[in-house]
Amino acid sequence: MEKLGFIDRFLTLWILLCMVAGVLIGYYVPDVNKKLGSSRFADVNIPMAVGLIWMMYPILCKVRYEILHKILNQKAIWKYIAFSLIINWIIAPLVMVALGWMTLPDMVEYRSGLVLVGTARCIAMVLVWNRLAGGDEEFCAIIVAINSILQIALYGPMSYFFVVILSKGTKMGISIWPVVQSVLIFLGIPLVAAVITRFTLHRIAPNFFNKIFLPFIAPTSLLALLFVIIVMFASQGREIIVNIRSVLRVIVPLILYFVIMFFSVLAFCYYKCIPYKITSVQSFTAASNNFELAIAVAASVYGESSKESMAATIGPLVEVPVLLIFVKVILMVKKKWYNAKVESCGCVDD
Repeated sequence: MEKLGFIDRFLTLWILLCMVAGVLIGYYVPDVNKKLGSSRFADVNIPMAVGLIWMMYPILCKVRYEILHKILNQKAIWKYIAFSLIINWIIAPLVMVALGWMTLPDMVEYRSGLVLVGTARCIAMVLVWNRLAGGDEEFCAIIVAINSILQIALYGPMSYFFVVILSKGTKMGISIWPVVQSVLIFLGIPLVAAVITRFTLHRIAPNFFNKIFLPFIAPTSLLALLFVIIVMFASQGREIIVNIRSVLRVIVPLILYFVIMFFSVLAFCYYKCIPYKITSVQSFTAASNNFELAIAVAASVYGESSKESMAATIGPLVEVPVLLIFVKVILMVKKKWYNAKVESCGCVDD
């Protein structure tokens, strides 16, 4: 705790305060949703878009791109990548479809929005959760990049299959452009900026980059996260309170989804003696979702005021506090059991 900064140390408190502040702003400030949405970028209001991009930039600056080729030359890494792809692109959407049928059999529109969230694999906040948990940032960047490429090709047909065919949800016609746009903007912009920063500033002044620049910008990632939470909750504050019964029903399958995906992967990795840093990446990518993509697609296909969009919006509202709790849980597991387990298997966690 002594090594953590002021923001990191009390992050749970700040997130709770930002959530409450956002809901109150959304409920009591007239037309705040219209004002936030008056100017949009990639189907997301500009304040949230700026926050999402900056939230990823400091984390991506820390990734050692110069050694990624060495990491990819390791045979074990490809096994971990294959495992992640199976979990993210096959098991996770199926789990969300099953939970949607179990908990929302009479709410077709909300079930459709829920499945849209389950099919969109995370390319943003997983970097934050993994960083807080002390996971492997290089491996996390690789998984995020692979998921981003796959989203461009697979999100359209897979979401149609899971929403319309398996979930018997509302009809949809997804254009590929919202998917490409989301990946290019919310991953492409911060990734390109981070790569340029690292390969220029790190080469010119490595001591300045490592000792001054990175420590200075690192806390701004969490500040951007807090800003995104305020904007997100403010945008939906009134709808949350007015439609509280429907919101509570959608929250149930979401919580079950996060718990099932996170702890099943964590237990499997623990049983197989997979190093903690890799386990952190696998657990958080399995439980995280690309909410900005799900919201953008739901809004463009069904309309911003639709029940599908409402369900997609509830996703990150639940994900943020739940995955923050998971950060604390996995750190506790690491401290009490994980290191001893890995050592007993003869596996070194670098």
